[in-house]
Amino acid sequence: MAESLSSDEVTFRLSRSPQSVPRSRAALHAALGGWHADQDLLEAAELVLSELVTNALRVPVPRDRQVGVRIARSPSEGLLRLEVSDAGSGTPEVRAPGDEETGGRGLLLVEAMAHRWGVEERAEGIGKTVWAELKAPDMVAVPGGREVAAAVVRPGQHVRVWGEWHVVLTVRTEPYAAGGLAVVLGLDEGPALRVPAAEPLAVRDGGPL
Repeated sequence: MAESLSSDEVTFRLSRSPQSVPRSRAALHAALGGWHADQDLLEAAELVLSELVTNALRVPVPRDRQVGVRIARSPSEGLLRLEVSDAGSGTPEVRAPGDEETGGRGLLLVEAMAHRWGVEERAEGIGKTVWAELKAPDMVAVPGGREVAAAVVRPGQHVRVWGEWHVVLTVRTEPYAAGGLAVVLGLDEGPALRVPAAEPLAVRDGGPL
């Protein structure tokens, strides 16, 4: 599985074999883990990507034609985009299979889980790309912020927790019973935040938000 990585996307190609579906899921887990995605997003994206790759593998094309996958995040829009390309023609359509049918529900699931989805002709080469976008609010860019270890946060700075910016009023450290050091941040609203000293936090210097 050839793979290309950047800070906001992962692309790779899969052979036409049953092992390609779990391989695509493993790559997705690695990417979303690096982007600090939550469990709900990971599970939804895993279902959608599995269905898209499964459908692509069923397209009747020569076995040497690989399946292309692109996993990309758009922090500014709060979206995760999944793309699966194959060399087949035609446009996949959502079906409504009968109760006794065991298959045919893949795109129904994609439609239910995704914010939006669609099909495009491949810009280069033959075939098509089926894509789906999922809402990923936890991956929204933090304007003006930077990540630092909790141990270096100082009173007067703003820290982003629970989806909002809060002013740090107090900072203290205390040991964990099992070993290691915790940092306890007293905030302008809500309970104190207690995290490991090395935990990365999004911060920005004091001043208007």
